[in-house]
Amino acid sequence: MNISFGKQLKIKLKMFLFLLLMITDLSTNAQEVTCEEEQLIKVDILIGHPGISPPYKPGHILVFRCTNMNLKMQGQQTIECLSNGKWNYPYPRCEEVRCLLSSKQNNMKMELFPDFECPVKPGYNVTFSCNGQGQVLTGQREITCQSNGKWSSPFPTCKESTCEVPLDQHVFKAQENFRGEITMGSKHIYSCESGYEKMAEEATCTRDGWTPNPLCAVMTGSGRCGSPPQVNNADTVQMTKNEYSTGERVEYSCFNKYTMDQQHPYTRYLTCQQGQWTGIIKCLKPCTVTKEIMDERGIDLAYSNHQKMFAEHNDHITFDCLPEKSSLGIKFRQKCNDGEIILPLCV
Repeated sequence: MNISFGKQLKIKLKMFLFLLLMITDLSTNAQEVTCEEEQLIKVDILIGHPGISPPYKPGHILVFRCTNMNLKMQGQQTIECLSNGKWNYPYPRCEEVRCLLSSKQNNMKMELFPDFECPVKPGYNVTFSCNGQGQVLTGQREITCQSNGKWSSPFPTCKESTCEVPLDQHVFKAQENFRGEITMGSKHIYSCESGYEKMAEEATCTRDGWTPNPLCAVMTGSGRCGSPPQVNNADTVQMTKNEYSTGERVEYSCFNKYTMDQQHPYTRYLTCQQGQWTGIIKCLKPCTVTKEIMDERGIDLAYSNHQKMFAEHNDHITFDCLPEKSSLGIKFRQKCNDGEIILPLCV
């Protein structure tokens, strides 16, 4: 049967319209991309743009909050539905705030107040002490679990107690005979400068310094003093003599960046009294902060135009977190105390 040209044209037109409708329908379905709901764990949706109910289409934003103010959010507070039908971050969840106890050293003792088991609740304290004989605690003795789940200070450490070279006790060539780090309990054979005699055969490093104390004493029967002793981190202001009479005194000054402690019983003078030098001179150490240490703790100097890598005793250094790092709650402005300074920690 022959079909007229007009009928053929109508059939082709109908088929074209049918295919066009199918393509349009498929295109419409392809554009209906949505992001799936996820389970809310102690979390509420605070804000939704354009709304808080599904379907969530690309560009849809949700802002969450914890169901209880005592909970801490784990994850991102704000998420967005992407064009591929996936959220840019998973739904967050909220958990009770806790502080984690890091592994302690074998020579350290922890006292928990109140007594508790891990993990630790905010407001709880941990007090540290060293078990090992001759060990000293470096850092804060007591730290507190804060409401943000971070400790108020880094965990302290225990290190061996050491003695300084006895430069102020008339020991002969003390710098040569007392070399390296001197730990508690170590013993050294020594000799005394001219005009002084040994008070023991050996010098022993103890928690309170060198024993015996003094190591060298002026020989009996002499009312005059020899040359003034060397003092750690200080030197005499004037040229010294080989011999001094009772009542004469010598003034000292601390090395650069060191600070003279003049609170009782310390002084800037040593005085000759019946053959012995009397007075106590103490130079308080400055604090030095290296770039390597700051990088390890995720911090930097707060003022880039003021590269202050050291601070004298009682002076301050202000720090800040490195980009994309957050503080663990330690104050950024810290004071130097005789060579010791608490450094913030950012992670």
